[in-house]
Amino acid sequence: MSFTITLRQGPARLATKLPQVAIRAFHKPATKPSTFFTSRSAIASSTLRATPKNAFARSRSYYQQSSSQSQTVDQGSLTRRLLTAGAIFGGTVVAINVVFNRETREDGGMPAFERSYLNSTFLHTGLGVGIIGLTARQMVQTGFVYRLMVTNPWAIAIGGLALSFGTMIGARAVDPDNYIPKYALWTAFNATQAAFIAPLIAFVPGALIARAGLYTVAMMGSISFVGATAKQEKYMYLGGPLLAGAALVAVSGLAPLVLPATAVRTLALTEKMWLYGGLAVFGGFTLYDVQKILYHARLAERGVIRQDPVSESISLELDFLNIFIRMVQILMLQQGRRK
Repeated sequence: MSFTITLRQGPARLATKLPQVAIRAFHKPATKPSTFFTSRSAIASSTLRATPKNAFARSRSYYQQSSSQSQTVDQGSLTRRLLTAGAIFGGTVVAINVVFNRETREDGGMPAFERSYLNSTFLHTGLGVGIIGLTARQMVQTGFVYRLMVTNPWAIAIGGLALSFGTMIGARAVDPDNYIPKYALWTAFNATQAAFIAPLIAFVPGALIARAGLYTVAMMGSISFVGATAKQEKYMYLGGPLLAGAALVAVSGLAPLVLPATAVRTLALTEKMWLYGGLAVFGGFTLYDVQKILYHARLAERGVIRQDPVSESISLELDFLNIFIRMVQILMLQQGRRK
C-alpha cells in the first residue's frame, strides 16, 4: 500500500520541483553549447566571425619566426662543425708531430721550387675533388645513378673499374706538354670516381656529407703538413707496408660476399678493419704521397723527370676519396646508434 502511495506522490513532488529546476536552468549559463542539431552553415559562419582579420598576418609572422629560428640553428650547427673540424685538424697536427715528426728538415725549410710544385699538386687535387663532387651531384639530379642501379650491378662495377684504371693509367702516361689529352683523361678519371660515390651522395643527408668532407679535409691537411715539414724521405719506406695494409683492407671489404650471415663476430671484425684500418692505411698513404711529391720535385729540379702535378694529384685524390667514404660510413653508424 505504501509503495503505491509513493508512486502516486512521485509526479506531484516532481511537479512541485519543476519550476525550481526551470528557473535555475534559465539563470545558469550553458557551459558547453550542444552542436548536435546545429547546421553546418551556422558553424561555418560562427567560425568565420571568430576568425580575426589579421589571421594571415599572424601566420606569416609565425612562419617568419620559425624560419629565422631554423636559420639560427643551422648557423649554430655549422659553426659547431667548423670548430670540430678545426679541433680535429689541430689535434691531428699536434699528435702526429709529437709521435712521427721529431726529426724535421735539415735544409732550413722547404725550398721555393718544392713549395711551388706541392702547391700546384694541391691545386689540381682540389680541382679534381670539386669535379668529382659536382659530377656526382649532377648524376643524382638527372637520375643517372638510379638508371645505373636498376641495370646489372656487376657489369657496371666491373666496367667502371676497368674504365677508372684505364683513364688513370692513360692520364699518367700522357706527356705533360700535351695539355688537351692529359686533362681530358684526367677529367674522365674524375668522372668515373664520381659515378662510384654518386649512390652514396644520393642516399646520405647533405649535412652528414658536409661533416665528412670537413673531417676529411682536416685529417688530410694535418697529415700533409707533417709530411711537408718532416725530414726528407723519412716516410718513403712506408710504400711496401701500406700496400700490404691496403690489400688486407680490400679483403676485409669483400668478406661479406664470402662469409655467411651467421658469422656475426667475424663480420663485425671485418667491418671495423675496413673502416678504421682503412682510415689508418690511407692516412699513411697521404703521408707517403706528400713526401713522394717532394722527392719528385727535387728530381724535376735536377732535370731527371718532368714536372707533372696532374699525375701527382691522382694519388692524393684517391686518398681523399677513400678517407671520405669511411668518414661517411662512420658518421652514419654513429647516427644510427643515437636513434
